[in-house]
Amino acid sequence: MSSFIIYPAIDILGGKCVRLVQGDYNQETVYNDSPLNVARSWEEQGGKYIHLVDLDGAKVGHPVNDAIIGEIAAKANVPVQVGGGLRTLADVERLLSIGVSRLIIGTAAIEDRAFTEEVLGKYGDKVAIGIDARNGYVATRGWLETSEVQAEILAKELASKGAETLIFTDISRDGMMQGPNVEAIVSLANASGRTVIASGGVTKLDDLKALSKHRLDGVGGAIVGKALYTGSINLSEAVNVIG
Repeated sequence: MSSFIIYPAIDILGGKCVRLVQGDYNQETVYNDSPLNVARSWEEQGGKYIHLVDLDGAKVGHPVNDAIIGEIAAKANVPVQVGGGLRTLADVERLLSIGVSRLIIGTAAIEDRAFTEEVLGKYGDKVAIGIDARNGYVATRGWLETSEVQAEILAKELASKGAETLIFTDISRDGMMQGPNVEAIVSLANASGRTVIASGGVTKLDDLKALSKHRLDGVGGAIVGKALYTGSINLSEAVNVIG
């Protein structure tokens, strides 16, 4: 059976581990002053891969929290994927050099296709394309702007350029504890023919079970954030139940 990985999320803002509501920087909850301690906790609870977002980087358009990310990558015994503000080849190569296993290209996939295709051509298996959608259209710049590009069309185009992994977020579900948009996630996987990691809205263990039923459709995992911090999902239990 195809694998399904649970990705515990750590969103870094101002050096701290936070969660935002629907990407709104004015709706911030600080959960821990040390992202490294949070990463260690997720690893101890059975996390097999850690998802990091440089929220400062997403906002300003270039990575900001390299020191924290590098420390987590060096001290964690599991792979780390990172997104937030990656817009240049130099940024990509620097983060890979400090131990990041996979990089997430988001805004640049819309705004700088030449860069995106260059990165995919050079580091395809180490790159995930982050597709964040609002009502089916791709949002950019830390969700501050919505483009006129349809998520499924972008997924198809970038799959043809070498994208192997897509991370799909339905912004309307993120941080709202309403459950993931399973239909849209499966539809994107079918349209692109690539592995899709679900993000946004995973609230309870049943949500992970529902997503994992679509492994063979290409749903390869789920990023879980707020539900872990509030305790509505226990990571150890989820890993034991789902894998």
